[in-house]
Amino acid sequence: MNKLPDFPWDRLEPYKKRALAHPGGIVDLSIGTPVDPVPRLVQDALAQAANSPGYPLTHGTKALREAAAGWLRRRHGVTVDQQDVLPLIGSKEFVAWLPTYLGAGRVVFPELAYPTYDVGARLAGAVGTASDSTVALGPERVDLLWVNSPGNPTGRVLPAEHLRKIVSWARERGTIVASDECYIELGWEERPISILHPDVCGGSHEGLLAVHSLSKRSNLAGYRAGFVTGDPVLVKRLLETRKHAGMIMPQPAQAAMTAALGDDAHADHQRELYSARRTLLRPALEKAGWSIDHSTAGLYFWASNGQNAWDQVAKLSEIGILVAPGEFYGSAGGQHIRIALTASDERIDAAVRRLQ
Repeated sequence: MNKLPDFPWDRLEPYKKRALAHPGGIVDLSIGTPVDPVPRLVQDALAQAANSPGYPLTHGTKALREAAAGWLRRRHGVTVDQQDVLPLIGSKEFVAWLPTYLGAGRVVFPELAYPTYDVGARLAGAVGTASDSTVALGPERVDLLWVNSPGNPTGRVLPAEHLRKIVSWARERGTIVASDECYIELGWEERPISILHPDVCGGSHEGLLAVHSLSKRSNLAGYRAGFVTGDPVLVKRLLETRKHAGMIMPQPAQAAMTAALGDDAHADHQRELYSARRTLLRPALEKAGWSIDHSTAGLYFWASNGQNAWDQVAKLSEIGILVAPGEFYGSAGGQHIRIALTASDERIDAAVRRLQ
């Protein structure tokens, strides 16, 4: 296993203390943890399944798999067989362990990316490469290629044409493509498309995996609820590994996830909340001197005032606002900050007042 980096969020502690000292309290726009209530129908499903003394199914219940397949078909135009759905104890956990599951020797991920892609490569003892260009990768074999659209931290959406080129490139070389689609329901100026959509993959899911999470869609970050689907051969391989190694989603969480995937009304309501917060916060940031790059989807603003990222973090902490420095996501983020929308209406209003 390659040496793991220091946990980046620990470096924010001094700035968090400064923001906490603000007379009006901290406005935490850093990590991006959901703050709105878990939908009542999800809470009820969890409670009703609380008496679950037996071992849960590694593959998940048929009802859960059908709910996931139904959601993909209904909301994203993607058709998968329910047998090809595998529930996950959190998408982060899956991202971290997928290279190990696959025995990957070389893993490629975006230049600006969720840090766990790199951590997963290190845990597997693989070579991790940050690159946005397949041409720059050369002839050396790539076992696993991560794509992320909408992107974290940038909120960038990869168009269907770009994804098609990646799929073609990967299939020519026998590379597995894993698409992190955790923010796919949160398109604003652009509508994201799944790598499993026929317009991208030509109707075949060979060599492709799509990872989904209910953390942001349904405020289930505390439930560790997600799923992976795609290539039937790969999903079966992952299922067999998990049968041996565990990582089984508890039965009450499976019931809660089934309820969440079967209901669109709560997700639409949550989306409206985030949309309203975006509408308030963006002009306040721009008037205060920050430009917003990409950020056409997802739950973050990728912002810069032209200064070093840590100087921007420090400046905002002085008015009680905590954000994340762009360098957490790669060296290319040295002059950007990531600003989350996952704060209550009251805290967003407070941020707007302080920026003014």
